[in-house]
Amino acid sequence: MIITEEQDVNSKEKDKKVIKCVVWDLDNTLWHGVLLEDEKVALRENIVNIIQTLDGRGILQSIASKNESATAIAKLEEFGLKEYFLYPQINWNSKASSLKEIASLLNIGIDAIAFIDDQLFELEEVKFSCPQILCINADEIEYIVDMPVMNPRFITEDSKLRRLTYLNDIERNSFEKEFIGTQEEFLATLNMTFVISSAQEDDLQRAEELTIRTNQLNTTGYTYSYDDLNQFRQSNKHKILISSLEDKYGNYGKIGLALVECEEVVWTLKLLLMSCRVMSRGVGTIMLNHIMKLAKSNNVRLRAEFISNNRNRMMYISYKFSGFQEVDKNGDLLILENDLRRIQPIPEYVNVKVIN
Repeated sequence: MIITEEQDVNSKEKDKKVIKCVVWDLDNTLWHGVLLEDEKVALRENIVNIIQTLDGRGILQSIASKNESATAIAKLEEFGLKEYFLYPQINWNSKASSLKEIASLLNIGIDAIAFIDDQLFELEEVKFSCPQILCINADEIEYIVDMPVMNPRFITEDSKLRRLTYLNDIERNSFEKEFIGTQEEFLATLNMTFVISSAQEDDLQRAEELTIRTNQLNTTGYTYSYDDLNQFRQSNKHKILISSLEDKYGNYGKIGLALVECEEVVWTLKLLLMSCRVMSRGVGTIMLNHIMKLAKSNNVRLRAEFISNNRNRMMYISYKFSGFQEVDKNGDLLILENDLRRIQPIPEYVNVKVIN
């Protein structure tokens, strides 16, 4: 049985849901048996293939299990599965609190999580506390890989490497906690390179994915299909810019996207987004400042559209911090404009490359 937020949600609305992380229970879910009663538990049939399939599609995975942590982690290592689970919550807390903690640590919305458990009580508790979560009974595990929400339209190189980029993040964060010094001094140790380029055709699958998956650092929430983006790419009245980031720990992949509508006397930023994974890296305004410089060099005014989704206030603050002022409002749509008199310099701790 699959428990959804509302039983009468129509199929079109379900298809809009994006699952970014599947969270597994352990006992009688990932494996048969109860670990604390029988250490010789056996993996559920086909479970390794299911885990690897989801991983290959760029869907992260974690654990929310009421268990003894060291024993459970040792069993996962024995099965060769430990590396697939990010921020596992193996404790005696409620499943709902564990799921909230996972969402926080991964920096994703709670509505982007699917939770799998064999206990109806646990599923109901999560459904009551976090109705946005997609709850799935363990009896349905064999059908998971066929669910529409588990099948992204495109599987990009960034998708395939997503878990590894999060593992790199864990290593960075661990080093940051131990670092003695200022935030800027820490960032300088990362040897970051930020690349901005005009989107090419082979970037468009990832560009579509970014518009669908990115909610927090997104100025409008507009989603664009591959075909939409390809039309913009070929239009002389639009610019699509895509950015990537790498540092000494590894490559973050393609993490930023901007769509600019270019009229004769005014350019309008229709969309500006940045992956949440780079929120703490101090690079969020580099793309925006680059567009401001482009507009100034082309002697045009620069406007930007902003629509609040209750989670993207950071992007509004970025616009205001960069000198944008509200000039018009139409319902939820804010129009901001920048006089381009003050453009922030690039942080010294980042090497920026622009590829035309």
